[in-house]
Parts: sequence; C-alpha cells; structure tokens
Amino acid sequence: MDKLKLGIPKGSMQDSTVNLFKKAGYTITANSRSYYPQVDDDQIDVMLLRPQEMALYVEQGVIDVGLAGRDWVVECDTDVKEVAELVYSKATNQSARWVLAVAQDSEISSVEDLEGKVIFTELIGTTQKYLAKHGVNAVVKFSHGATEVKIPHLCDAIVEITETGNSLRANGLKVVDTVMESVTVIIVNQGAWQNKWKRTKIENLRMLLGGALKAESKVGLKMNVSEENLNPILGILPAMRNPTISSLSQDGWYAIETIIDQHVVRELIPRLRRVGAEGIIEYPLNKVIP
Repeated sequence: MDKLKLGIPKGSMQDSTVNLFKKAGYTITANSRSYYPQVDDDQIDVMLLRPQEMALYVEQGVIDVGLAGRDWVVECDTDVKEVAELVYSKATNQSARWVLAVAQDSEISSVEDLEGKVIFTELIGTTQKYLAKHGVNAVVKFSHGATEVKIPHLCDAIVEITETGNSLRANGLKVVDTVMESVTVIIVNQGAWQNKWKRTKIENLRMLLGGALKAESKVGLKMNVSEENLNPILGILPAMRNPTISSLSQDGWYAIETIIDQHVVRELIPRLRRVGAEGIIEYPLNKVIP
C-alpha cells in the first residue's frame, strides 16, 4: 500500500494542529510517550517532530510532508517546496512575529544602535542576516529558552517570537523592530512532490486543511422570508457568492441559505429579523472550500 509520511509539530503547536486536522476530517491520536501518533487513514503515517527541525526531515525524505513555521524553514535553509500557508497558531489565528526587543528604559531605539552589542535569540541565522542587511556588527548568541529574562543580565537585546506582545510587556521590554513575520506552512519533499500518488494525497490535505481553517471565521445562516420581504433581505445579506434561494411549500415564501463572516452575525441577525426574516438558524461549519 502507498503511504504518505506526515510530520506535525510537537510542542506548543501540537494541540492546535491536531484540532485543525480533526476539522479537516482526520482524527490523530497522540500518546504522550510516543513520536508516532495514530491517524484514521491507512494511507498516512504520522510523526511528531520539533518544528525547528521539520524542514530537515522533509528535505532528507524522512517524511514527505510537514507543517512548520516559515521562520524555521528559512532558518534551516533547506531545499523543500512550500505548497500552502495556514494562518493559525497556539493562541490566535494571526501571524507570529520575531521582534527585536530591549528594556523599556534602554537607549536603543533602532537596529543601528546595536553596533557592538550582544543579542540573544533562538533564531541565530535569520538574526545575523537581518543585522547584515542593516550593516550592523553585533554578537548573536543562542538562547536556550527564557529569552526575555536575559535582558539586562546577559545581553542588550533579544530577538523573540510573539503573537500579542503581552509576555514582552510583562517582562519590562519594548519592541524596536520586526525581524520577520511567520505563519505555519505546508512543506513537501521535492521527490515526493514529483510522485503522482503522493502529490494528489498532499493536494487533498492542503485543500481540506485550508477549508477547515477558512471555516473557523465563517458560519452558515438559514432563514425563511415572504416574497414581499425578499428583496429587502437580499439587500442587506452578505454572502461569499449569491445566497441560495428555494421556494417553500407555502406559496409566496422562500428559504434563504448563505455563508457569512462570523464577526458580522451579531449585528446582522437583528437587522434581518426587523426586515421580516423568520426562523433564522445560525450553524457552525467544518470546512469551506472556495
């Protein structure tokens, strides 16, 4: 039997990744002591891997396809194929940023002020390239975690990843600049991408994962409306495309169904009701495939 070897990130992104696969239709069951979770698809073998090393495993063909942050793909400088962006994270559905941060009372206000200074980070290579781009010579050292606390004891600045900036502020730090932005990407081994069966399987995964992610910000909406109120309802009803309109068994009445952005529902439903919509039903979505 043909097999697709899939890598998913171990650690902070593990739960959100497993949940995303669940919405896409794949149930992954991980044992806390095993690096080989089970998945309800006989054609897929799964490995749990550190996201920092995912691209290395993909490049070498240990796995065919993996999910990892673009930051670590860039940092590893590997020959892999990126086939999709998946904008999700452990805390928010937004991209993460690697930022240059210093103490709140520091006189450092730009990257140029780092000349001759010491910087701690996990993202060594990317930080060095960032400094070189700005013509700055500084000492970049690897941080084994707890990077925020190293200022001012061991260094003048750090390059650290953040989604909200809350941890930096809580530790008395301020952001000077953004070194790079990162989202989760699907990366594929070059040889696997040339294999017809594996490529089709990967494209299916890409479609379903993307559809599950898109569905997180959408809801379905159903309602009944009389013929006299149909045009006013359609006038205020947003939709991905035109809403579906069906005739009901009762003459002069229609059923309308549409998909809309979740954040507008709380304002929209009262407006629809006042214009004459009845039997309004809002329901969640698992996948939205454009």
